[in-house]
Amino acid sequence: MAFIHHTTLTPTKLELLSSWLPAQPWYRGTGQQPELAKTGGFRLDDPKGEVGIEFMAVTDTSGDQPVTYQVPFSYRGAPIVGADQALIGTTAHGVLGQRWVYDGTRDPVLVAQLLALIVGEAEPQMQGTSDTPDPSVTGWFAESGVAAAIASTTVTDDPGGTDLLVETVADGRRLTIHINRVLQPGQDIEGQALGHVTADAPLPDGAAARTAFAVVHAHP
Repeated sequence: MAFIHHTTLTPTKLELLSSWLPAQPWYRGTGQQPELAKTGGFRLDDPKGEVGIEFMAVTDTSGDQPVTYQVPFSYRGAPIVGADQALIGTTAHGVLGQRWVYDGTRDPVLVAQLLALIVGEAEPQMQGTSDTPDPSVTGWFAESGVAAAIASTTVTDDPGGTDLLVETVADGRRLTIHINRVLQPGQDIEGQALGHVTADAPLPDGAAARTAFAVVHAHP
């Protein structure tokens, strides 16, 4: 289980996101500086204990209406070779030292654990508490006995979000995991989905609603 250190980050994750978010194709802002607040999310554990994995919901209130984005983060003690374009930034951790913060959709450890969550092989964890499962986060897959080991992943961003095309090791199955970058609290999951991850996301009035963070479809 990952241990959560309650310490300083310089710069903070929200400070890193303030410059990174507006450059993404799914960002809904109109050029003004984002005004960001963390409003939800959860963590997953790296079985090897080397990579921090967090799925953060962050709300931008700079526009006429608040917009909540999902950012999967991975935190590493050394850079990923060849992944410079996925780097959100570096930060000084008060206990662990320099950390490389990545858009986790490009981190193979995060993607593997996300699929493990979907097929029931990983347990979601509370965002800010060590060794504490988060029962409000649900992973579901329509079939049983699917192994989560991944042979390859192709990542595509567009204004609708991020698609992870994964091919499994066991049977060469190809699945598309769609990451909802703009969270729509309370929105129904498509009926043809093979699987999903749901968690709470904030409504404009401050309440929370069940929300699809990720949706899985069979790839043709």
